[in-house]
Amino acid sequence: MRIKTFAFNPFQVNTYLLYDDSGRCVIIDPACYEDPEKRVLSDFIKKEKLNPVLALNTHCHIDHILGNNFVTREFAVPLKVHKGSLMFIKNGKEYALSFGFEVEEIVKPNGFLEDGDIIEFGRQQLKVIYTPGHADGSVCFYHQDEGFLFCGDVLFKAGIGRTDLPTGNYDMLIRNINEKLLVLPEDVIVYPGHGPETTIGMEKRSNPFIS
Repeated sequence: MRIKTFAFNPFQVNTYLLYDDSGRCVIIDPACYEDPEKRVLSDFIKKEKLNPVLALNTHCHIDHILGNNFVTREFAVPLKVHKGSLMFIKNGKEYALSFGFEVEEIVKPNGFLEDGDIIEFGRQQLKVIYTPGHADGSVCFYHQDEGFLFCGDVLFKAGIGRTDLPTGNYDMLIRNINEKLLVLPEDVIVYPGHGPETTIGMEKRSNPFIS
């Protein structure tokens, strides 16, 4: 599997494009807001002759879903989220305005993700791990064969997701990190929603919030 990372919008959200030699790809956390950002994503997909088949959200805080409307329309792909995220989508336009973003009503998902689901595309499989605490509906996507974890705002290099926003819960977040993420192999590469990648082993040893 190949991974292309884009940092979009003023919050510098990591949008991940996952694909393999089949050309099929999924887009995790479409966060492109400005037209130049949308062109960067679209141009890469066209250049690599990729076939987007699915859009996924790790969670639906507004900075992570600003490009949902664009990718679902531009590439005619379904969108899947955890049902716990629906309140953020329903109120997305109002949340966006509170941060200075002007958007249309956020497109509704075509289906829902559940803990333990397997997402297949091309020759790849991603396992859904439900990890609320930063926000209701937070999920991680785990590629067991290649040792990749896409964790949204649950876990960062030397940090964790904030829990002072609506539906945040510090104790729940720490419990999910310890019980669902830190039990993965130490060499698993962690791709967070913001900032650089890290590994499970590095966070077990040095993350001040959980070590």
